[in-house]
Order: sequence, then structure tokens, then C-alpha cells
Amino acid sequence: MRRLLPVLAAACLAAVPLSAHAQDKGRDVKGLFLMTDYPAVTVQPGTTSNVSLRLQNYGLPPERLGLKVEGVPAGWTATLLGGGQPVGAAMPATDSSVSLQLRLEVPKDAAIGTHTLTVSAQGQGQNVSLPIAVSLAKELPAKLTVEPKLPALRGTARSTFEYQLTIKNDSGRNLLVSFGAEAPRNFETSFTEQYGSQELSSIPIEAGQSKDIKLKVRPPTTVGAGTYPISVTVSAEDAKANARVSLEVVGQPRLRISGREGLMSARAEAGEQASVPVFVYNDGSAPADNVELSGTGPSGWKIEFEPKTIDRIAPNQNAEAQARITPSPKSLAGDYMVNLKASAQGEQANGDFRVTVSTSTMWGIAGAGIIGIALLVMVGAVARFGRR
Repeated sequence: MRRLLPVLAAACLAAVPLSAHAQDKGRDVKGLFLMTDYPAVTVQPGTTSNVSLRLQNYGLPPERLGLKVEGVPAGWTATLLGGGQPVGAAMPATDSSVSLQLRLEVPKDAAIGTHTLTVSAQGQGQNVSLPIAVSLAKELPAKLTVEPKLPALRGTARSTFEYQLTIKNDSGRNLLVSFGAEAPRNFETSFTEQYGSQELSSIPIEAGQSKDIKLKVRPPTTVGAGTYPISVTVSAEDAKANARVSLEVVGQPRLRISGREGLMSARAEAGEQASVPVFVYNDGSAPADNVELSGTGPSGWKIEFEPKTIDRIAPNQNAEAQARITPSPKSLAGDYMVNLKASAQGEQANGDFRVTVSTSTMWGIAGAGIIGIALLVMVGAVARFGRR
């Protein structure tokens, strides 16, 4: 602790001119400052850690500044990175900053203790340095957090629920983070990129950084109304974090249409109206209101309903209506298909009914009479002209 105090004091002194100038009767802050949010860190031997730095220019002309790290223990590797690659100099613009990273590779056999490394930036007219205390520990557990942006969503059984999750690596080293979700039976879950559809099972996150991913949940279409919990777990090495989200499934009607006792057939005469009993079932989890009935058939057919609209069908209940089907007078005897439909609140059900059409007996008698007369005329013609 005594060795850390001078380091912390030096880091604080580097920031003193900022507040002093800011409070000095409105005078502009000027100067070059090398800063970090964490001037004292703990790492584990045999690992690689990153320390984020900022080289800030307040009110000075841009100048090329050489960068270096001093006090690196034997066997250690200290690399200054800018934009993801090693750099040896930086040039922050006036009233701007340059982001840097100090990457430390510590050998496995490094002695436990505290070491002070000094990062400096030197130019023609400016010279600034920052001491960083690095303590070694035999075991340094990784640390993860996961935070859902909107932990509770609402929709129907046919909805896809999407949750944005922010995973943060609060460790001093880079981690490959795996994730999984525990959901009720028959619920489908998948993780994807924040922007895109590529499914993921893990993602690399640098030390001190965070990344966003999406959790997609699809409930089964047969799920009942209610609130369902989903447990999310993220893990890496010896670290683990959990979060809970939930989805509320609101009730939705689900319609089905058929004839009495499931029969999907009827009989009718050409040109004559036939009444066919039709049953509309609601197998969903919410009432079906204002269920409208309609139907289509061959050209020239007429299909009506009594009633045309059913006010309400409660869940797991049914309602009966009469389909008035009138085949075209020109319909020949045979089987025909008509489609009957029930619609309510975006829900729709269809049923194909086979209608067997027979011709009227009167038409049969008339047809037989016409055939008889034709035969008599033919016989008379043969008898008359045959004598000649």
C-alpha cells in the first residue's frame, strides 16, 4: 500500500492543473495531459492485460509526441497501441485527444509484487508522463456483467420477442464469452449479432469493453396466455453472470370450421337452396369477437349464412350457423367443392365442403317426355317415308 500512494498521488497531480485553470476566473485550460481511468491495476502472471490511456491536448498547437514506456520488468512485454496496432508517436489535434492502450504481457514465472511502469509523451516543447502501478496476483478471477435493455416484452403466441443484451468484460484481460438461455419447454431461443441475423454461441470481448447482442425467443403457437421467464447466462473461464427477462403472451383466438360431427359434405339440388349446419370452434386462449362468415363456390352458385356474423365465441367453445347453399340451375349432377371461411381479429379458418348435386325429379320427367316425343316423331317419319 505504501508503494501505491506515491503513484496515486502522481496521477492526481497530473489532473490538478485542469481544475485549477477551470476555476481561475474563466481562463482557458491549456496544456498536455496523459490520463487513465485506472492508474493502479492488478493482473495475473501468464496473462495479457490492457490499460486504456488518453493523450489530451488543451489549447496547444498540434505537435508530434514520441511515446515510450519505462520501468518494464525483465521478461515483461509492454506495447503501446493506437487504433489496434503498435505506435511510437501520437499527434493530438488542438482541444482533442488520442486514445491509446498499454498492452502488458506478463510471464508465468513473474514474481508476485507491485511494479511501477511510466508512460511518457515527449515533444519539442511538451513533456508529460504517467506512472501506472501494476500489482501481480496468483489468481485474478474474471468478471462479467450482462444487462438487458428492455427486460419485459409483450406479444402474441405468434410474435418473435427480441431482447438487446449488453455484455461487459470488467476483467483485466480479453475473454471469449459464451452465452445460453433457459426457457420453458418448446420455446425456441437463439443469439444473434446486434445488427444482422448470424447466430452466435460466443463472442470475444476485450478487457474493459462491452458488446451488444440480441436474444430472440419464439414461443410455440399453442402456448397459453401468461408471463414466461427466460434466464440468460454468460460465462468465460471462471466468470459467470446471469440476467432474467420475461415475455407476456396475450390471449389470441384460434378458429376452426367444420360441419356437424366433423362432416365436410352436403347434398343439394340444382337451382334449389340447401341448408347446411356449420360449426365454428375457438381453440384459442381469448374470445373471438364479431366472427364473420363467408363462402365461395363454382360460378353461378349462391352462398349465404344465417347468422352472417357471430357476436362472440369464448375460448374452447363453438357456435352454430346455417350455410344456405344454392347451386346454379345449370349445374349437372355430380360433386362440387365450396369453401367456407370464418374470420375474426386477424384470425381466419377455412373449410372445404363437398356438395353432391342432383337434378330435380321434375326435370327428369320433362327430359323423359321430350325423349319420348322425339322417338314418336322419328317412328312416324320412318313409317311415312318408308312406304314410298
